[in-house]
Amino acid sequence: MQIDNQSINELLDRRLLQWHEMQEKRTYLGASMIGDECIRKVQLQYLGHEPTITAKQVRTFDIGHRLEDLVIHWLRIAGFYVVTRDEDGKQFGFSTAVGKIAGHVDGIIQAFPKELLDPTSRWPAGRATNGCSVTLPRRATNGCSNSLLEVKTMSNKSWNDTVKRGVLVSKPIYYVQVQLYMAYMPGEMQQCLFVALNKDTSELYFEMIAFDAEAAQKYSDRAAQIIKASENNELLPCISNDPSFYLCKMCGFRGQCRGSN
Repeated sequence: MQIDNQSINELLDRRLLQWHEMQEKRTYLGASMIGDECIRKVQLQYLGHEPTITAKQVRTFDIGHRLEDLVIHWLRIAGFYVVTRDEDGKQFGFSTAVGKIAGHVDGIIQAFPKELLDPTSRWPAGRATNGCSVTLPRRATNGCSNSLLEVKTMSNKSWNDTVKRGVLVSKPIYYVQVQLYMAYMPGEMQQCLFVALNKDTSELYFEMIAFDAEAAQKYSDRAAQIIKASENNELLPCISNDPSFYLCKMCGFRGQCRGSN
């Protein structure tokens, strides 16, 4: 039997794209997309349009998901009490607006390592203690306070920019995502530990993001605008009327978008 590099790669690419097509599609407006710069792109996703995607991108997304699980494993080794599933084995998340807006979180931190709870530490005080039980996220009791956990993987360039400028400025779509999670998840979460893994160097960046009620309201209103426009068969404006605009050139929805004008 003789096989070569090209034939194996072609087979993998073909099967990966077939596998991707078979995955369950979203039927809701996801919190992870609401903060995108282009409101039409978000609307097209909500309406069920699929972006043009390559097998390489499928592999990249899959690697990212697997690495996020690995980061959570490392956090647990370090003493973070992280839960990722409820008592029924389902991923934690929220659903609102009769299921039209929803999201699923990477995890809930129910206890921080005791070394980080010291009053002189740079980390926020008053977090969960080792007495917290592992249950569904709920309104804090007995001094235990749940914190959201969000993990992202990034290229070296993207990671360095996030370290330099912070999540709000460098990755506003992620900032909006965690704000909506904190707004809608039960348990009155007031903070999110954002973790970014540099896929090229294995370095980690940690940033504690406080709940921003104004941002959460602003993008909740944006989600409502998208849903209302979609129900009225109204197509929201594209970020640019110029097809050569850099964001449009990189967009996987450019075919559907320009064909809709």
